Amino acid sequence: MSSNKAVVKVIKSKPQLHTAAQNDSIAAHMARVIAQLGEDPDREGLKRTPDRVEKALRYLTQGYSMDPATIVNGALFTVKYDEMVVVRDIEFFSLCEHHLLPFYGKMHVAYLPKDKVIGLSKIPRLVDMYARRFQVQERLTQEVAETLQSMTEPRGVGVICEARHFCMMMRGVEKQHSGAVTSAMLGAFRSHRETREEFLSIVAHNAVQF
Repeated sequence: MSSNKAVVKVIKSKPQLHTAAQNDSIAAHMARVIAQLGEDPDREGLKRTPDRVEKALRYLTQGYSMDPATIVNGALFTVKYDEMVVVRDIEFFSLCEHHLLPFYGKMHVAYLPKDKVIGLSKIPRLVDMYARRFQVQERLTQEVAETLQSMTEPRGVGVICEARHFCMMMRGVEKQHSGAVTSAMLGAFRSHRETREEFLSIVAHNAVQF
């Protein structure tokens, strides 16, 4: 009889542990936020909203579980090429860390190879990795530039980021057509005006010519 009682105790304890975890989940907290805002989280249209918000937030912040080495995955190649490489108009979406509202835009990334080139598709993936975190545009721009500099050891790196911020569009100043531009210039892009101007000219051009 004593062993049966022990089994019953174990079986009964499992739902309690599960409930505690559920109550501490993002979804559970979101349900309480909805209620604090004056809505009914059990209303038909909102009943699954907390779960959807949790899934969305985990997707939008998946950059925290990524690292540059895994993304590049060895795609660094020894090539004798010393002209500028530019990947422009890289779309990104991020969350402003001050209000958790979206900001979005495009990034232009350039580097001057010395001994190695990186697989072109890896550059947008590095942008996504840093964008999918709580961010400010200035840090996002710098992180992309410094990571590319560290991984490829080029003669220089240039990054320009253009973005629109919902915290400016929907609250505060409420300016829907305002945009922000940030840049990070490392190595030759900082020390050589001609290199910097060539990059700016490429970014300013309306379309890539083939």
